[in-house]
Parts: sequence; C-alpha cells; structure tokens
Amino acid sequence: MRVLTAEELVSAEKALKDYFPKSLKVYGHIFSINRCKSHTTEVLVDSWPDFKTIICRSSLKGYRVDAFTKDEDNLRTILKDTDVLNWSGFFLLGGVDFCHLNMVKEVAAYRNASIYLAAKCFMMMLENPDHLPKLPVDRVSGSRITSLNMSHVDLVNKAWKFGGDESGAKIIQTLISNFPSCCIVDESGKPVSWILTYEYCAMGILYTSPEHRGKGYAKTLVTAAAKSLQQQGYPIYCFIEEDNEQSYRLFKDLGFKEVPDYRAAWFRLNDDIPNKLIS
Repeated sequence: MRVLTAEELVSAEKALKDYFPKSLKVYGHIFSINRCKSHTTEVLVDSWPDFKTIICRSSLKGYRVDAFTKDEDNLRTILKDTDVLNWSGFFLLGGVDFCHLNMVKEVAAYRNASIYLAAKCFMMMLENPDHLPKLPVDRVSGSRITSLNMSHVDLVNKAWKFGGDESGAKIIQTLISNFPSCCIVDESGKPVSWILTYEYCAMGILYTSPEHRGKGYAKTLVTAAAKSLQQQGYPIYCFIEEDNEQSYRLFKDLGFKEVPDYRAAWFRLNDDIPNKLIS
C-alpha cells in the first residue's frame, strides 16, 4: 500500500461518494484533510485509481485505524500479509462494517492478537436538514448557544466516556480548534450542554450536565450543529451505540434515518483493559 498524494485525495473524496454510506467514515477523514484541517491521519490505498481498499491511520489516542473496502478478501490479505498495521501493540480498528467480524477475528488469530468489541453502532444520516425544527432559542431560558473554545477542553474531556486523561484532552483540543461545535452556556458563561464534530466529520460527544437534563438542550444542539454543518458543506451523520435508546430516539425524531442492514463496529486489538472479548 502507499500514501495518497494531495491531488489523489481530492479524487478519492469524489470517488468514495459512490459507496455511501459504508465509505462515509473514511470519506469524512479525507473531507477534512482536503480542507486543511489539523489532521494526524495518513491515507493509504492498495492501488490507484482502481482501488479496492483505503485505510486511514491516525496517531490520536494511541493508534487508530479506519478502513473501507470493496473486497473483503483484499482487506484480509492486506491485514495478514503486509506491515500496514503494527500488530505488536494496542490499536483501535474503528467504524468497520460489522459484516467483516469473522474476517477480523481470523486475522487477529493469525496475528496472535487479542480482540475485543468496544462498540457496535447504528449509523444515522440526515438527508434533508431543511426539515429540522426552528431553533427554540426563546426556550433556552437564561442561556445561549455558542461554540466551544479552548478554555472548555478540561470540562468536556472529564465528561467524555472515552476521555478523562491526557490523550483524551489532546483529542478534544484538536476537535474544538479545528471542527464545528455547539454548546449552551449558563448565566456565568459555563457550558452546560455541548456537541462536537469528530475529525471524520461525524457528530458526537453529545453531553448535558445532569442538573440541566430534561430541558430540550440536546435537541437544540443537534439542530444547531446539523444546520451549521450543512452551511459548511459537511456530511451530516452520526454513530449511536445499539443500547443508547435515548440518543437513537432523539436523532430519529429530528429526521435522521438509520442506515438499514449496516452496523459499524469498533474493535480494540491487544488491549490491556478489555471490554467484550470476542471468542
């Protein structure tokens, strides 16, 4: 495999649209790279322009890998027979089509690597943001909608289920500095509810402080964020874990549609703190 050039990345962004929604996460990485966002990801391809597999490797939060393939056998060969990934330590294989589960297990066994299922998610997309409700600013009593800034990194990191440490803070810092975000602040200017955009362009890290829940803040922020993303030309989508019924209902009520017959999975390889061992 080889790294795509800047010119090739522009072509790859266009080509991946033909394979939505399964290519959307890798597309999101390339979308942001092409717009000169701060990015720690390199994009590799098996061949060009007639590619079968594209892999994104990121150094954020250790070592993270995203992959899209049109040919499972091709991806299997790459994972088993090349050094494109470092199998000697921990890495996260994220947002991969769950249909590749058996293949990933096979490769992990071949590589003598432990494998754990960290998350299995619905992908939800918003096709027409024009149908979103008007922002209920008048209902956000004593508060206002704004963007997160660098003074909010620690607050967001401590509340993030996958954060709380130094590497989490670096991720939040990168996202706030380079990608759209929305928050609602109280009378003192402190954020009490927020949503961010990942470097692969998905909406995420939606959170409301416990004492402010039940006020419709999450609905307000998803609406505001989706409209902002539309104006800036971003794809509008998110991943929601299968057991997160509250978030699923929220996004569905706002017009997001679940991608049928598709689940995205996050696998942790060689992890010292496992979640769900795959046997």
